[in-house]
Amino acid sequence: MAESGTGRRGSYAKGVAKREEILTRALDVIAREGYRGASVKELADAVGLSQAGLLHYFDSKEELFTEILRKRDELDATGRGLSGDVEHGLTADAELDLAGVRDGYLGVVRHNADVPGLVHLFARLSVDAADPEHAAHDYFVQRGIGLREFFAATIAAGQESGEIDDRIDPAVLARLFQAVADGMQVQWMLEPEVDMAATVDALFELITRRR
Repeated sequence: MAESGTGRRGSYAKGVAKREEILTRALDVIAREGYRGASVKELADAVGLSQAGLLHYFDSKEELFTEILRKRDELDATGRGLSGDVEHGLTADAELDLAGVRDGYLGVVRHNADVPGLVHLFARLSVDAADPEHAAHDYFVQRGIGLREFFAATIAAGQESGEIDDRIDPAVLARLFQAVADGMQVQWMLEPEVDMAATVDALFELITRRR
């Protein structure tokens, strides 16, 4: 007897729910155990699956780790007045001024210092993803575009209002923010005493006009 449409929908919904559970648990494991300690076996144990059972929900280990980072981005945006996602376009739930974007962004950077395993995962995958065939390639390309577009729009509005120095193109400034934030993660992994948020905040200070 053919499976009913309702049955197929129920099975799909359960699969989606299990996938979300895996990603949420995996975030906790990597944050706690670190990137090196987050083997597929440990992630599978955390959700009560075999390694093969875990990878049933993902095409590969690389895709699993990519989806973990997507989930992290989703949670980082939640509670900071943002909708959408980094890859396909962030939008503000209400009018976010420069101060609001600054506070939210610095909040994410500070939180990263509390989850070193996820910072290591991001840095490692971002290098591997330079290969166009890597599972994370499109994620990193689209994430960068989405993040820069959001920042560029915020910076352009700040330049229009006179809050931000208008000598540099908003798209260039947005790329500088991405470069500083990503670069500071690497420096912080090598020198854990470095204050990532303070360094990123210094860039905000440099572009903000004094009243």
